[in-house]
Amino acid sequence: MEYSDATKELLNGAGASIGDHISVTTRGAVQRGMVMPRHMFTGPDILVLKLSSGYNIGLRIGEGTTLVLIEEAKKEERPSSTPPGTGLPPVAFLSTGGTIASYVDYRTGAVHPAVEAQDLLFTVPELSDLCEVRSTVLSSILSEDMDVALWQELANAIVLEFEKGARGVIVPHGTDTLGYTAAALSYMLTSLPGPVVLVGSQRSSDRPSSDATMNLLAATRVALAPIGEVVVVMHDSSSDDRCAIHRGSRVRKMHTSRRDAFQSINTLPLGYVEGKEVTILEKVRGLEKRAAADTRMEPNVVLVHAYPGITPARFSGMTSGAKGVVIAGTGLGHISSDIVPVISKLVAGGVRVVMTSQCLWGSTNLNVYSTGRELLQAGVEPCGDMLPETALVELMCRLARQPGKRGTDAGHRRERHE
Repeated sequence: MEYSDATKELLNGAGASIGDHISVTTRGAVQRGMVMPRHMFTGPDILVLKLSSGYNIGLRIGEGTTLVLIEEAKKEERPSSTPPGTGLPPVAFLSTGGTIASYVDYRTGAVHPAVEAQDLLFTVPELSDLCEVRSTVLSSILSEDMDVALWQELANAIVLEFEKGARGVIVPHGTDTLGYTAAALSYMLTSLPGPVVLVGSQRSSDRPSSDATMNLLAATRVALAPIGEVVVVMHDSSSDDRCAIHRGSRVRKMHTSRRDAFQSINTLPLGYVEGKEVTILEKVRGLEKRAAADTRMEPNVVLVHAYPGITPARFSGMTSGAKGVVIAGTGLGHISSDIVPVISKLVAGGVRVVMTSQCLWGSTNLNVYSTGRELLQAGVEPCGDMLPETALVELMCRLARQPGKRGTDAGHRRERHE
């Protein structure tokens, strides 16, 4: 995005350009910083400066604004190609987008999407000491735009990378729906000869508090470990001391912005990464000879959050036409009693209805209170201590793979995903 003609004229008059350090005086206030490219969400007359603190500000350019060049940008070239990984194990990076899938051009301070392997190496050069980087961008989207088709594409791409000899696969992903994708891959990837590691960052690479580099290095070390399942690697605390390894079907983002937002729910992390050391503390699935995926999923499944005052008409509208319904119920797994007849009608019509808890910690139990027992009689299937997003993914898979089977195989679920 370009600045307005007036802003460009002001910059040119001072002999300044993107990446240079300048002093700007506007409305009697003086600000010093590095000239940043214009962002798509800022107006053409808003000059963006990166301050010494690492944060960006926008200054409105108007009458009386003056600008002085302090220092020209230093040239810094990126590596032209991926350094050869002679003797190093190959690791595939399949990017979907998100904050972590970016690099900072330190000449300008701008953040760009990491499209090629050299982009990752430019951002985290230490990667070249750990593995041979193989990078592919499958998509560059906001994580809230992830859908079933992209999950399927990602699972197939992971299998292909293992067939091409990758020791492990890393999936940089936006954090908001990372847990959903991790759960989906956990169910679709039925056999793995190496780890599949989802990783994200809560703070972008241009911020001093960014967790991107540490998370990415930790994820790479886990990608070389003898783990035959899908995991998530993120900061374990707000400090830069260690990262936690979470099972893909048991992890949730529990804070909007903290670096240690991700936690294992109703279980312990599989292990930790401290510096160069990867420690596995819990039982993990072993390595298989080859990768395999079953990507069949029924997308016509809805997740309904129970709340006080939800009406039968509203519930009916939310579930109309669905082949499966996941209810994130209150407490032990409840929803208002006047919804029970609607659920009973759904089940009678062949719709699978399962119950999990919006409490997250703890397990559903529909045998304690009368409403729970009515739900059981209506045909609702309890999901134990499964997360709502994991229950959504499992139901999608079960409906597509075993459309005629009723009931939830809790034993199988615990063996594979806890």
